[in-house]
Amino acid sequence: MQLPPPFEDQMRVLLGEEAYSAFTAALETPPPVSIRVNPLKMPTGTAAFYPDRSPVPWHPAGFYLPERPVFTLDPLLHAGAYYVQEASSMFLQEILRQLVPVDHTLKVLDLCAAPGGKSTLLLAGLPNSLVVSNEVIRSRVGPLRENLERWGHPNTAVTSAEAEAFGPLEGWFDLVVTDAPCSGEGLFRKDPDAIQEWSPENVALCAARQKRILGSVYSALKPGGTMIYSTCTYNHQENDANVQWLQQNFGMQPHRLKVPAEWGITETATGYQFYPHRLRGEGLFVAVLKKEAGEPPRDHSPSGYRSLQPVPKKQLAALTPWFRPDPELLFFQTPGGEILALPAAIEPWYRNLDKALRNKWFGTVGGTFKGHDFIPAHALALSTLVAPNLPHVDLDQDQALRFLRKETFDLPPGAPAKGWALARYQGLNLGWLKIISGRWNNYLPNDRRIRMDIR
Repeated sequence: MQLPPPFEDQMRVLLGEEAYSAFTAALETPPPVSIRVNPLKMPTGTAAFYPDRSPVPWHPAGFYLPERPVFTLDPLLHAGAYYVQEASSMFLQEILRQLVPVDHTLKVLDLCAAPGGKSTLLLAGLPNSLVVSNEVIRSRVGPLRENLERWGHPNTAVTSAEAEAFGPLEGWFDLVVTDAPCSGEGLFRKDPDAIQEWSPENVALCAARQKRILGSVYSALKPGGTMIYSTCTYNHQENDANVQWLQQNFGMQPHRLKVPAEWGITETATGYQFYPHRLRGEGLFVAVLKKEAGEPPRDHSPSGYRSLQPVPKKQLAALTPWFRPDPELLFFQTPGGEILALPAAIEPWYRNLDKALRNKWFGTVGGTFKGHDFIPAHALALSTLVAPNLPHVDLDQDQALRFLRKETFDLPPGAPAKGWALARYQGLNLGWLKIISGRWNNYLPNDRRIRMDIR
């Protein structure tokens, strides 16, 4: 691997000559492969897939795999049984464990959320909280929404806004996670293009952009709230120097964690650094900061929605068979006719978001009405809100892959004679099919279809 000379000089200063040799040797090895199991769909104690896995030390549902399988051809991935996530990034779970009781209900902002790794981790680690997953680049919003739909947790909102747009939500969020765009030094082993794009000038540009993002979102964090700042890089400018800038300009203070020495994580002046020669993971820097306690945040009494309307009572009865019994579930309708399911406990917070932001997508899309008939959405099939007793068709691996490719095949014995049914694989939902007069239609969205050859 040919590294830029200024980068080599930088790392020699950071590590020393002996450790630098170990660092460059690690970059020549294959990157580790790791997944994080979805506790909503497959409890870690009973997961039977990938039996040769080994645990990620800082996440109870994180596992290393001995080699990289073809994830696209695993129906369990499409069912949301797990998320493919780099192991170092899973350290966010240990931060949550040390800072926040799991049963707390928080307002959480994942500011730079795509493709969804940290958001799905937050939803699993704080299951009663609202996680707002923001992605400013519109082309990345679609993949983000897809990954959150696969995960299946209902307490979500996806937004697409610059950091400054959260200003009206002054003092609103309990926790802000900022995995900021960076120079990508920690990705050199996984992404050779990152090496070609690296330069001292780009490092300086990234550091300045990170300051702008952090400074802009600061006001949205409540007094006494927590900010988690991370990058996938090593240099001082983007890491410790930016944390020190937050200390000097905003009075934020780094919070120290208890990290076992055997994990191989390096403590820095303000945070924690992951090096690939010291642990099984890619380069990562993370700092935990506390905002000074002060005046209570201004009142954000929720008002009505700009565009959502409650679902008419005559349609509510038609929705009941499709959703798991939950008296705390509220239903709304968009101008385009989509039915949204929102948990009542956090529903007022959706109204705050609706008032403050323009581009947003709330809760779980349940489906649409066509006349008196309800047409279920793909998101509902993958959601934990779907009724557990709906008709279903159990598929083997070959049939599941054919379903995901939208190919025709004969349904197995025992399939319902007609009507809507869930296509399942190993007990997990893949999508909807509708059986009509001896044939069936596949309602998997075309953009979710597997296009890779499976033969």
